[in-house]
Amino acid sequence: MFSIRSRSLTLAKEPKDSFLLLGHLRARFVSTDNYDPPFSPLSKPTKPSSEKKKKKKKKETKQDQSSELVNKTKIPVISDLPFDFRYSYSETNPEIEPIGFREPKRFSPFGPGRLDRKWTGTSALASPGIDQSQWAEERERVLGEPLTDEEVTELVERYRHNDCSRQINLGKGGVTHNMIDDIHNHWKKAEAVRIKCLGVPTLDMDNICFHLEEKSGGKVVYRHINILVLYRGRNYVTKNRPIIPLMLWKPYPPIYPRLVKNVADGLTFEETKEMRNRGLHSPALMKLTRNGVYVNVVGRVREEFETEEIVRLDCTHVGMSDCKRIGVKLKELVPCVPILFKDEQIILWRGKRKGEEEVVTNIDPEV
Repeated sequence: MFSIRSRSLTLAKEPKDSFLLLGHLRARFVSTDNYDPPFSPLSKPTKPSSEKKKKKKKKETKQDQSSELVNKTKIPVISDLPFDFRYSYSETNPEIEPIGFREPKRFSPFGPGRLDRKWTGTSALASPGIDQSQWAEERERVLGEPLTDEEVTELVERYRHNDCSRQINLGKGGVTHNMIDDIHNHWKKAEAVRIKCLGVPTLDMDNICFHLEEKSGGKVVYRHINILVLYRGRNYVTKNRPIIPLMLWKPYPPIYPRLVKNVADGLTFEETKEMRNRGLHSPALMKLTRNGVYVNVVGRVREEFETEEIVRLDCTHVGMSDCKRIGVKLKELVPCVPILFKDEQIILWRGKRKGEEEVVTNIDPEV
């Protein structure tokens, strides 16, 4: 009997003990207070009022300076530069007219009403009243007497190294409009600027030097592969620098005629097809890298055309847009005929030479 009673007592006490345990755990771990030290957000330290006042004063002074600059700049901006404003001077040919535009001509990249020149879709034309001879005389006056050999060596030694702080990188856009303003900004505190050229423009370094000298008014005193040093001149004064309105965005490139025709000039359809197949299966003359230095490409292609009729350039990882730009430049510089752009491969045909054309014309059609 005693054992049965003890069992009944333990069974009766078990639910009460479990209830007490749950209540004890709840009171221990579940707190009703809002403050929980391990997980409460840290309060930010209060800053003294003096720092806040100083910051407010700095903001007010900056706003006043920006408002003064806005009030000083007159709109529309009037520039006396004698050339047409373009996005890129070295990578566009004004003689080739586009066949269409990707945006309306009224959208000027200089901003609405900010320039006294009319935007034609590709350029902002200069006024015909500007005297170019006066600009040339002013440039000669600023350059002054030519530098001596000692002065050139001293100047080049200061600016030709890689650690030069006065450097401008010239990419696939070539000599752009806003780059001219960057050059003059560097000329405020330095006599010369180091320009490092990479990409498609390096195919024609003479063209880059010409546009840099003509548009900026300086003088290229050093040229080594893709490195240039542009000198500002003896009589350069920062206060008398030309007014260069900035482009606020890059305009959409217009639509030009097709570079590669279905049938090459002087060949039939079957002959062009055979030329393309031969070019794709021929060994590559060179392998070009993205944003590389292409200074010796034109000479290598000319030498190859002395013995071969077709040349293939391997442009993997370069991009199709850069491949087409390379083909356009090689067509004018070599000269040659690009007949295919496929899988980042450029196939060039040297074209028919004068001797071959004379032989074809002198053949009797009856034979």
